[in-house]
Amino acid sequence: MSILDESLASKIRASGRSKVHVADAMGAPEGHVSYVKGNTESPLRYMTIPQLLREAVARFGPRDALVFTDTGERYSYYDFDRDIDALASGFLAMGLQKGDRIGIWSPNRLEWVLTQFASARIGLIMVNINPAYRLSEVEYALNKVGCKALILARAFKSSDYLGMIRQLAPELETCQAGRLNAAKFPTLKSIVVMGSDAGPGTFTFDEVKNLGGPAQQLRLQLIDGTLNPDDPINIQFTSGTTGTPKGATLSHYNIVNNARFVTDRINLTEADRLCIPVPLYHCFGMVMGVLGAVSKGAAMIFPGEAFEPKATLNALTSERCTAVYGVPTMFVAMLQEMEAQSYDLGSLRTGVMAGAPCPINVMERVNRQMNMKEVTICYGMTETSPVSFQSFVDDPIEKRCATVGRVHPHLEVKIVDQEGKIVPIGAQGELCTRGYSVMKGYWQEDERTRETIVDGWMQTGDLATVDEGGFCSIVGRVKDMIIRGGENIYPREIEEYLFRHPQVSEVQVFGVPDEKFGEAVCAWVVAKPGEGVTEEAIRQFCQGQIAHYKIPAHIRIVDEIPMTITGKPQKFVMRDQMSELLSTS
Repeated sequence: MSILDESLASKIRASGRSKVHVADAMGAPEGHVSYVKGNTESPLRYMTIPQLLREAVARFGPRDALVFTDTGERYSYYDFDRDIDALASGFLAMGLQKGDRIGIWSPNRLEWVLTQFASARIGLIMVNINPAYRLSEVEYALNKVGCKALILARAFKSSDYLGMIRQLAPELETCQAGRLNAAKFPTLKSIVVMGSDAGPGTFTFDEVKNLGGPAQQLRLQLIDGTLNPDDPINIQFTSGTTGTPKGATLSHYNIVNNARFVTDRINLTEADRLCIPVPLYHCFGMVMGVLGAVSKGAAMIFPGEAFEPKATLNALTSERCTAVYGVPTMFVAMLQEMEAQSYDLGSLRTGVMAGAPCPINVMERVNRQMNMKEVTICYGMTETSPVSFQSFVDDPIEKRCATVGRVHPHLEVKIVDQEGKIVPIGAQGELCTRGYSVMKGYWQEDERTRETIVDGWMQTGDLATVDEGGFCSIVGRVKDMIIRGGENIYPREIEEYLFRHPQVSEVQVFGVPDEKFGEAVCAWVVAKPGEGVTEEAIRQFCQGQIAHYKIPAHIRIVDEIPMTITGKPQKFVMRDQMSELLSTS
C-alpha cells in the first residue's frame, strides 16, 4: 500500500472526511499499478432533478436562488419553484410529454435555467444547442435527436437565432404556433422565443408560462410518479475538439450525483454565493454550477449572458460572492482587468478552474490576488457527467497547481497502454473511467457508444499519469501525441515550458505532417498585451533548455487561439490551417 504524507493524512482525519482507511478515502493507487478507486463514504442518491429541487425549496425557500446582475432579476427558491411549475405546465399544454426532446439555444439567461428544471419536471430530454452554432449546425443538431420544440433567444452578439430559424423553416410565416410542419425539420412543431413580439408561427416564452391551466397543474403531480432517476434527461453535443458531433446522453442519476460531489469538494453550503460566468449549455455551467448550487441550497449569481471580465468582477464584488467558476483564460482576463482597477474580493474563498489545462503561475496568482486560497482544479468530460478528478481545498499548493487532484467518490479510474493493460504508477497511458457518471451512450449511435465504452469503462482519449498519492496529471490527448521520427512527443510538456516565457500569454503545440520525420512540432503563440514576441525569440528560449526534437520546427505568432465556447483549444482547426499554410508556402 502506498505511503501517504502523514501531515496530509492528519488534515483529512481532522476534517472528518476519512472514517475509513485514509488511502481509500484519498483514492491512492492499489498495489503498484495506475488504478484508483474513489471512497464510498457519501452514498450515491437515487433521485431525480425535481426531487433535488424539492429538497432545496423545502429547506431554503426564502433564500436567494438566482441573481442575474445584468438584468436585475432576483429569485428566491420559492420564486424559482413557482415559475418552474408554471413553465412545465405550459410545456404540457403545448403537447409535450415525457421522452420528447426540447432544444435550448441561448446564452446564459433566466429562461435557460427555468427550462433546465421545467423540462426535467415532466421528463423531457433537454438538448443543449451551442450558442455559437450557425445554420447547418443547428439543423443537424435538431434533426439528429428529433427535437419537438425549440426555445431560443432572439439574438446574441452576431448570431440572429430567430432569423436563422426562419430561414431554415420559412413555413413559420404561415403556420399557427405549435403547428409547424417544416420540410427541413420533420419532428419540430413548436418554436418558443424569449422576449416579446416574436412574429408569426411562434410562442413567446411568457406565453408558454401562462399557457397551462388547472388540468396541467394536476398532471404535474401524476407525472412525478413516472419519473425514474435512470431516465435520459439531457443531450449534449461533444464535437469541440474532434469536429464530429455526437449526442452524449445523460440521466438524472448521472448529473445529480456528480453535481453533489463537485460541490462537496469545495465545501459549498447554503451560506455560499456561487458566481457562474461559464456557459450554461455546457456541463460546467448547468451541472457543476446550477445543479451543484441547488444540491447545497447556495445562491447562483450570473454576471451576464456571456463572460466579460469586468462584469464578472463587479458581480463578485456587489453580490459578495464566495465562489466562482471559470476556465483558465477567464481567470487570466480577470487578473488583467484587476491590474487596471481594484476590486474588493474579500468575500471570495473557493471555486473551480477547469475545462482546459491550468498553467501553474495562473493558479498561484488566483490564490494570491483573488483571495481564492481554496480554489480547486477539476478534470472530466461531458460523457462522464462531467467530473472524474478534483482537488481538495486543503491539498498542498503544489498538488493543486500541478495536478487535477484525486478521483471522485464512487468512481474507478485506470491508466492503460495501447494493449489495454494497466501501466505502473507514474507511467503514461490512456485514462479510462467507470462508475455511476458514465453516460447512457451517444444518442442513436450504438456503434460509436460500443467503441467508446468497453466493459463499462469510458475511454477518454486523454493521456494521464497517477502518482503514489493518487494525484492525476493530464499530459495530453492520445490523438494529439506527436510522433517525430519514432520519438513520442507530448505537446503539454512543451506548452508548459513555453508558457514560462515572460512575453507569452497563451500557447498551443500540435503536430503537422512532415516528409522527413512523419510529423513536425508546431507552436501557435499569443503574446501578452503590449508585448511583441517573435518567432526567433521563442526558438532562442528553447535552445539548450529542451531536447532538440521538441523544439518547434514551425512557430506562428497569432492574435488568438481557436477555442470552443468553453475554452478548450481546437487543435484540429489549428492543424488544418497550418497544414494548408505550409503546403502553399
